[in-house]
Amino acid sequence: MSSLSRELVFLILQFLDEEKFKDSVHRLEQESGFFFNMRYFEEMVTNGEWDEVEKYLSGFTKVDDNRYSMKIFFEIRKQKYLEALDKQDRAKAVDILVKDLKVFAAFNEELFKEITQLLTLDNFRHNEQLSKYGDTKSARGIMLAELKKLIEANPLFREKLQFPSLKNSRLRTLINQSLNWQHQLCKNPRPNPDIKTLFIDHSCGQPNGARAPSPVTNPLMGGVPKAGGFPPLSAHGPFQPTQAALPTSLAGWMANPSPVPHPSASAGVGPIGLATANSAALLKRPRTPPSNNPAMDYQTADSDHVMKRTRPFGISDEVNNLPVNLLPVGYSSQSHGQSSYSSDDLPKTAVMTLNQGSIVKSLDFHPLQQILLLVGTNMGDVMVWDIGSRERIAHRNFKVWELGVCSVALQASLSNEYTASVNRVVWSPDGTLCSVAYSKHIVHIYSYHGGDDLRNHLEIEAHAGSVNDLAFSYPNKQLCVVTCGEDRVIKVWDAVTGAKQFTFEGHEAPVYSVCPHHKENIQFIFSTATDGKIKAWLYDNVGSRVDYDAPGHSSTTMSYSADGTRLFSCGTNKEGESFLVEWNESEGAVKRTYHGLGKRSVGVVQFDTTKNRFLAAGDEFTVKFWDMDNTSLLTSVDADGGLSASPCIRFNKDGILLAISTSDNGVKILANAEGIRLLRTVENASRVASAAAVKPPTIGTFPSTNVAVGTSLADRIPPVPAMVGLNNDSRSLVDVKPRIVDEAVEKSRIWKLTEINEPSQCRSLKLPDGLSSMRVSRLIYTNQGVAILALAANAVHKLWKWQKNERNPSGKATASIQPQLWQPSSGILMTNEIGETNPEDAVSCFALSKNDSYVMSASGGKISLFNMMTFKTMTTFMPPPPAATFLAFHPQDNNIIAIGMDDSSIQIYNVRVDEVKTKLNGHQKRITGLAFSHVLNVLVSSGADSQLCVWSTDGWEKQTNKFLQMPNGRAPAPLADTRVQFHLDQTHLLAVHETQIAIYEAPKLECLKQWMPREASGSITHATYSCDSQSIYVSFEDGGIGVLTASTLRLRCRINQTAYLHPNPSLRVYPLVIAAHPSESNQFALGLTDGGVHVLEPLEAEGRWGSPPPTENGAGPSTPSGASVSEQPQR
Repeated sequence: MSSLSRELVFLILQFLDEEKFKDSVHRLEQESGFFFNMRYFEEMVTNGEWDEVEKYLSGFTKVDDNRYSMKIFFEIRKQKYLEALDKQDRAKAVDILVKDLKVFAAFNEELFKEITQLLTLDNFRHNEQLSKYGDTKSARGIMLAELKKLIEANPLFREKLQFPSLKNSRLRTLINQSLNWQHQLCKNPRPNPDIKTLFIDHSCGQPNGARAPSPVTNPLMGGVPKAGGFPPLSAHGPFQPTQAALPTSLAGWMANPSPVPHPSASAGVGPIGLATANSAALLKRPRTPPSNNPAMDYQTADSDHVMKRTRPFGISDEVNNLPVNLLPVGYSSQSHGQSSYSSDDLPKTAVMTLNQGSIVKSLDFHPLQQILLLVGTNMGDVMVWDIGSRERIAHRNFKVWELGVCSVALQASLSNEYTASVNRVVWSPDGTLCSVAYSKHIVHIYSYHGGDDLRNHLEIEAHAGSVNDLAFSYPNKQLCVVTCGEDRVIKVWDAVTGAKQFTFEGHEAPVYSVCPHHKENIQFIFSTATDGKIKAWLYDNVGSRVDYDAPGHSSTTMSYSADGTRLFSCGTNKEGESFLVEWNESEGAVKRTYHGLGKRSVGVVQFDTTKNRFLAAGDEFTVKFWDMDNTSLLTSVDADGGLSASPCIRFNKDGILLAISTSDNGVKILANAEGIRLLRTVENASRVASAAAVKPPTIGTFPSTNVAVGTSLADRIPPVPAMVGLNNDSRSLVDVKPRIVDEAVEKSRIWKLTEINEPSQCRSLKLPDGLSSMRVSRLIYTNQGVAILALAANAVHKLWKWQKNERNPSGKATASIQPQLWQPSSGILMTNEIGETNPEDAVSCFALSKNDSYVMSASGGKISLFNMMTFKTMTTFMPPPPAATFLAFHPQDNNIIAIGMDDSSIQIYNVRVDEVKTKLNGHQKRITGLAFSHVLNVLVSSGADSQLCVWSTDGWEKQTNKFLQMPNGRAPAPLADTRVQFHLDQTHLLAVHETQIAIYEAPKLECLKQWMPREASGSITHATYSCDSQSIYVSFEDGGIGVLTASTLRLRCRINQTAYLHPNPSLRVYPLVIAAHPSESNQFALGLTDGGVHVLEPLEAEGRWGSPPPTENGAGPSTPSGASVSEQPQR
């Protein structure tokens, strides 16, 4: 249907509504699928008209279209089922269970069993998860709020929730205009034409000498009826293209501006506090759209593919953050659909104490390695603790690195007292950098390379006096550090180079804290001062957009919930009164105030959020917890006593561990049941791995009780290791960890390469496969680590999923438990289109979206976009020639894809608008690898020409190129693949070629190290970094696997084929691809030439693959540039 035909449907809908043809209006809405009338949908749900609800929905989506749709239908049918049970109508409940809910068993069998068991209860409220279910009316209201969010986030409803802005009776007006035009064309126009029909063109009778009337002043179809029409909806929605406009979520902060003049108040740009005449509302909640859905940007494209089911081509943030569970919506008073957590999920059990030696001032858990804790103290000490082993693995004292370049004021201050307190420590979002704010002028940024490798990166004299707070942010896709200080100024610094980007002035008191955030593409910073003022800034030089008072004029910190949808603040004023509140961003007013904080707090109360559901604050020698949707105190714990009066507190990312400062210069770690299990697992593995060394004294003990973890009602998504952040700083502050083992004894030990030859020496698992097998061309773990996706040479994808159960409580991939070869209930296969080439000759490639919902894939034909749940093809594009040979998503924009082609070009493709932005040329043969660095803002490409090229992602210019250095006497095959992958630091680059493994430093592509295999192993077939970038897994043509220490390129373990395959002399089988688990650093998977997929892990007693070779003089990763390493002989 063309765009004009689509618009005609809207005109007809308006006409029917104005004429009160209500049933016809909704029938046309459903049959056309162009406009989803949320108000009508709400009425049906509120009235419990379930059959009509599903019938109306069927015009827009089906159950198995995507996860949003599945959740929508599940919630409706579950509510219908619960209402039947509530009425004691068992027969109807059974009928609903069998006919309506059975379909979901294929996706979550455990949930279906749980729902079925409700039949056995006299009152389903006896089920703990449904204990807060109220009456039917309130339950429908809670469900409706959840349904609206799901509908607004569902790509299939994109641009269908907003009725276009039309003047009243637009269809009548157009017909009038047409008749006027026809009347003007009459040979003998009458002054008062008589319009009797619209079925034929109008023409006047005999001439009477009169002129035609003005079409503007004489409507021919009679008066315009009274104003009616569809309910007015606002102007933008969750999938709106980026616009340079103000987010309304912040504009309301200027509703009651301060009498103090601010030049920026009339500037007309920026996200916060500017109510310009044309300011359009951006998303209030970019991940969970609000119930008063801002309307869509109305699509007027005249292409024929704007059909009833608009293809979900732009992959949105909402899609990337959709939970994969189908578990019940809870029935508490809260409205954000997070009731799947109970207070039992809070970490409240004290499991250990870490002694710091001085007063703890700030805490932060590593975002990826969530058992690493960064601590800063009042004596300037900065420490990294491994909670699992209870070891302090890195320690830095306050010391100015380059005193000579410091200001006179700082030098004078240090001459009086060469100490400084830490005010704030924080990890970068990817955990490759950590930053420290000191009470004297200075900010230190360290780069973290795993283990105890913490290196000096940047020293910035940021402020005059104390640096009170800092935070990382990403303005313009560039990692920056935002600082604030005693000098009343906020500054923004490039986190890689240390260059100052912005300075914001306007506070009249020392700036106490900063909170960077973004809405859509609008980046901004909240700042608070010690006089209780709140301001907000865009990354420009216009000035503050907000001047607002914090509750009680308190020194306040602000923080968003993890999903970015809710804003909270907590502070304490000079009288000691503390305030914990949630803000209404659209109005700049306090939405709710939480009760339970003390009236005479000692120090400023600190707080944190977790699971998008709970708040915690350290107050009155305890930790107090609140449900975000309930102002009353939920619970409090004293952690067995000894806490500070207003302790520092910090959750880890998953919310299963909580660090709290104590009054005796320590940190207590609290854990929930899942956290206790995690720590025990890590502790056991660490104990086994370190059996040869004497451990430091244990700090605290775990409770002896065996705490059982209940089934969580929302899937916890494990961290996906983002790859960002290193520096080129050559200074090194390698921390020498005290060891009790005699050093002479250590050196006398003879290191031996670990050889694994037998199945009993490792854990290996061949994944079950009932489908026909061809060689595995591509292999990847899902980002959550719970499944493996393979693409075979016959263009068929296979997906194996691990189930969450008692044997595997995390649900992650493991070699200890068989997964399920998963297929949707439809039985369809995910199969790529195959071009005219032989499938055996076609190059396969795929890329997975960040939330594992979609896979983009090609096997010599068109590129296909598949839904990972239903296996349905969402769309296809880019028919060959040329054919795609490698795919990579842009790390910061899921709608931009780099596509390597077999004609040696690289196409930068915008998925949302379906067009190629630019084409990069620099290789001579097909593209075989692509890797983005969002720290360096570059794309590195590799080709079958054994060449590496570096492209700027800002303007897509080529920065440099380099050919691989071939070993003497070795000539590469004419089309040998070269693969590239960035280290976690996003600066060091792994290059994989059949002849070598090489490490380069981007963007100049300086070759730092090379490693060549022994000839007996055959050529390298593939290699990859482990998820922590500490190891490199390499596969060979002889079927063997090598494990290299990444920092030295020294082989530490060799796994022979006999350890995971039964020998078959008549069949030559070896790995073609190797994939590393995204969060288990010692697990990898192999894709073989016979179509098999195997998962390998070391024995639990070993904990890792071999031990690294000894390094000379503790040099660690520091080796000469360009060093070549051949595979060392076995000893």
